[in-house]
Amino acid sequence: MRAPGKTRGRRSARPAIRARLARQVTLEAHGNGTIAACFGDYSVPLGMFSAEAADRAQGLRAGLPLASFSGGRPIDKEIDFLVRRLARQGWLEYGLRPSPDGEDQAVIEPQVADYWPQPRPLGDTDLLVLSRFAYLRRRGSEMVLESPRADALIRICDPQLAAGVALLATPQQVRQFRRQEAFPGSDLLALLVDCRILFKVKAGNFGLRTDEGDGHLVLWDFHDLLFHARSTEGRHANPTGGNYAHADVMPPLPAIRPPWPGKKIDLRAVAPAQQPAMSSAATLLRRRHSARSFDDRRPIALAELAQLIDIARVSRQWESKADFEGGPTVSYAPGHIPRAARATRLNFTWRSTPAKDSPADFITTTPARTR
Repeated sequence: MRAPGKTRGRRSARPAIRARLARQVTLEAHGNGTIAACFGDYSVPLGMFSAEAADRAQGLRAGLPLASFSGGRPIDKEIDFLVRRLARQGWLEYGLRPSPDGEDQAVIEPQVADYWPQPRPLGDTDLLVLSRFAYLRRRGSEMVLESPRADALIRICDPQLAAGVALLATPQQVRQFRRQEAFPGSDLLALLVDCRILFKVKAGNFGLRTDEGDGHLVLWDFHDLLFHARSTEGRHANPTGGNYAHADVMPPLPAIRPPWPGKKIDLRAVAPAQQPAMSSAATLLRRRHSARSFDDRRPIALAELAQLIDIARVSRQWESKADFEGGPTVSYAPGHIPRAARATRLNFTWRSTPAKDSPADFITTTPARTR
């Protein structure tokens, strides 16, 4: 006998969910028993499997129910290992199919790595409402339901599901909601709660900002969180980087920019009569000036600047000595020391030519050993 307040949604949801390969992914079985996932020009090995498991894995193209490989048989463990590895890479999607011979009502597309559908148990008295971050939009010829908080988006295949989801803009009790014609099914509701597209509220609440999440989530607006999630790598499955996604749709830009559209206006005709016309950009540059302000300290004068330039032109002379006790001295022009002299372990003395009646300054340095 079933416990009161519990539905059979959790039990019936598992057989209805089918794991299948994403659109761009295919499986390739090799003669040595290895199975590889192929997408585009890339191939990733997934491990060694038996021949029976390799044949059964081909059913992932159409979809395998999650309950079909949850047993304890060796082949079930192999398929479960293969499916888990594919899910870890984000190469699976999950179809919600009410009957084995029917079509998918909705398809779950993971947006983060290692997503695995885990339907949440729902009670008859639970109140469900849409998250204020959930939105329904068109993607090509498909309708998708997603949220920046969700780990997966829902591709809606049955148009009636969209009408049922729209009713959840206000809190709906599961028992009363099940009696309506647009009821989307307990399986889908349990998955939407798992994806945080739906959440439970208490009686008397209407799904306000403070009812969903913690205090940190209250500070986020819809557009801010959406931009944050879609611009952060790892929070979505959209391609990023220089992939030229629409290169086959948009024509290339011309080598020379075309002129701006519209009628040309001669600005000289509308210029004031008393203001002289500006002939060229050079005239504007010549008229340009800078306005500077100084503090109490006196700025440097032009004569002082010339004196500093003359001091910087003091001649320098390099001398190399064989040792500290003296020896042959060779003079070189500044910046033109031969490679052989630079390679020796000599002491170079830099001497600045002093003015008359003033001592010379000597600085002795030892160059680093060079190869």
